[in-house]
Amino acid sequence: MSKALELIVDGYVKVRDRRALTELLAHRRKLVADLQAVSGIDPEKSLAVVQAELALIEAGLEALKPPPGSIPDNEWG
Repeated sequence: MSKALELIVDGYVKVRDRRALTELLAHRRKLVADLQAVSGIDPEKSLAVVQAELALIEAGLEALKPPPGSIPDNEWG
């Protein structure tokens, strides 16, 4: 996994930029779909890297979640 992405996610978490993390997550999900659609090459190594990055981004989003009961669920999602 990229140390650069780890630092980016940590920075977004530090400044509580949920929108940026959500956009980063959407981009990586699109990248997974694009890699899965590729033919003629084996994208498995690239997919593994991107899936690890997805886990890192999701962990960042989880860190930003407010404590249960602090705000209505429909305001977070």
